[in-house]
Amino acid sequence: MTAAFALLAFAAGVLLVIAATEWLLHGLVGIAAAARVAPFVASVILSGMEVENIAVGLAAGQRGSSDVALGTAFGGAIFLLTMALGVGALIAPLRVDLPRSIVLLIPASALLAGLPVLFGETPRWTGLVLLGAFGLAIVHIVRTSRGHDFVDDAPLRAANERPRPLWRAIALTFAGIAVVAAGGELVAVGADGLITAFGLTAGLVGMIVTPAAIEAEEIIRQALPARRGYADVSAGNAVGTVLYFLLFNLGLVALLTPVLVPDQVRWLDWPALLIASAVAASMLLRGRVGRAEGIILTASGVVYAVIHVFVG
Repeated sequence: MTAAFALLAFAAGVLLVIAATEWLLHGLVGIAAAARVAPFVASVILSGMEVENIAVGLAAGQRGSSDVALGTAFGGAIFLLTMALGVGALIAPLRVDLPRSIVLLIPASALLAGLPVLFGETPRWTGLVLLGAFGLAIVHIVRTSRGHDFVDDAPLRAANERPRPLWRAIALTFAGIAVVAAGGELVAVGADGLITAFGLTAGLVGMIVTPAAIEAEEIIRQALPARRGYADVSAGNAVGTVLYFLLFNLGLVALLTPVLVPDQVRWLDWPALLIASAVAASMLLRGRVGRAEGIILTASGVVYAVIHVFVG
């Protein structure tokens, strides 16, 4: 693949994601209204699900590429909590009131994600534990979100939101998810073509390059809803994606395709995840991720990437 073609694929993917995120946003709001749940909940369940991340993780596990398989969970979550949330806040500061117990699910899931990597090879039973925890987390979010106002202008926003037929909301949501996935694939292909000539190490590719390539569109999915006045949808995407990465996706990898655990995951990637989750959660508990917080998160992501460059 030539550099020009890779760059074209990357740019086309970004444009697709931007367009599809608009569809996804309106679809999620429509489904939430029809189901009488908060847009935050719809975003957690539907927007947080990353089909391409699941596919890459399972395929890598089947091939024995443990760095990539584990990177879709650890590296992906770190990218989301630092770069996507941070750059998103620089573009559109996030103001949202999340229940404390929901925010605490972020560091709790990061802590639990360390269970499979405590062993030389991820045990299948740890996959069942993570999948069970994911189910409990989703039930808790649905129950806790009932009657909670996630944004100050929720009543005004609801009044201004034109009602849409449920079928149209569903169609917009799943079309948005499908096109976002397609755009994300183009972004990944383009990014992969641009970096193949650099001879990067397995750890760097698995924990930094692959997650960043697969999840680059998350920056748009964080910034655009917040910019449109749907900070709760942005927050739902962040919380949901982290839960999917660390509990659902990692749980599937451990259960279906157990992989060997590199030592570096234990002493670098898991601790980095714990720190990133604690910092991001502390900001969300305050109800604001502004530009100053965005700089801190983005800088943290850059530092993590630089460390990987030096340690491999």
